[in-house]
Amino acid sequence: MSALSLLVTGGAGQLGRELVVAAAQAGITEIQAPGSAELDITDPAAVFDAVAAASSPGGGTRLVVVNAAAYTAVDDAERDGAARAHAVNAEGPANLARACAAHRAHLIQVSTDYVFAGESAGPNRTDDPTLPRTVYGRTKLAGERAVLSSVSSMGTSAHVVRTAWLYGAHGRNFVRTMAALAWGRETVRVVDDQHGNPTWAADLAAGLIALALAADRVPRGVLHCVNAAATTWFGLARAVFTEVGADPDRVVPCCTAEFPRPAQRPANSVLDTAGWAAAGLPELRHWRHALRAAAAAGVCAAG
Repeated sequence: MSALSLLVTGGAGQLGRELVVAAAQAGITEIQAPGSAELDITDPAAVFDAVAAASSPGGGTRLVVVNAAAYTAVDDAERDGAARAHAVNAEGPANLARACAAHRAHLIQVSTDYVFAGESAGPNRTDDPTLPRTVYGRTKLAGERAVLSSVSSMGTSAHVVRTAWLYGAHGRNFVRTMAALAWGRETVRVVDDQHGNPTWAADLAAGLIALALAADRVPRGVLHCVNAAATTWFGLARAVFTEVGADPDRVVPCCTAEFPRPAQRPANSVLDTAGWAAAGLPELRHWRHALRAAAAAGVCAAG
C-alpha cells in the first residue's frame, strides 16, 4: 500500500489520540479522527456517510479505517450497560464493515484479551478457542465475528487486532491510577494472580499504523499486538512506583478472590504475537522499556 488516508473512529480516546500522532509520524497527511460524540458508530447511516466522505475514488490513495471506538466499562456492562456495550462493540464494527466493503476501504478492528476465558497454560494464540466470561468480552467477540464474516460474505478487506492491558496519557487506566496512588497511600494492595502484557497506547498505535501501511500484503484475519513479555498487575504496579520515585515495596500482593468485581477478569491475558512477527510487522518492545518511555513522556505524572 503506497499511499493511504486514515479514518480513526473513537479519535478522542486514549488509543485514538495516539493513532493520530503515529500516523503523522509515519508521513500520513490525510487523517480524520472524529470522537464518539462526532461519529456514533452505532448509527449505520452516519458510518456510511463518514466512510464515503473519507474515501477518495480515483485519488490515488486507499482509505484505512481503524476502529478505536469501544465501550470499555467492563463492570458497568455487567450491570446496566449491556445494551450499550452490544451496540458499540458488536453493532458498531458490523456497520463499519459494511461501509468499508461498499467503499473498498480497509478496516482494522481493535479487540481484546477478554475474548478468552483466561484459563490457558500458556500465551493465548490467535487460533485458540474463545470463551469470554463477561458481557464486555462477549460483545467484543461479536464485533470480531461481524468483521470476519464480512470478509467472506461482502469481500471486506479487514484485520482484527487483539491487544491487552492498554494504558496511555489520556483517560482512566491502571498505570495512571497507580501513579496517583503512589503519593496518596502508605500501601496499595494489588492482585498478583492475573497475568498479561502491559501495552502502551503509543506503541500499539505505531504497530497499527505499520499494519495499515502493509495491509495489502498481510493475510486477512486475526492478529495479536502487545508489548513484549508479561507480568502481573502487582508487578506492573511496582514498576510504576519505581518510575515515579516511590518505594515499590509499598505495593502489597493479594489474590483476585480478595477483590470480587462484577466482571470476571481473565487470569491469563497473555497474548501470543507469533502471527504478528510472521507477517513481518514490527514487534513491540519489552513492556518494562515501554513503561520507562511512557513515564518519560509524562504518562505517570502525579495528578
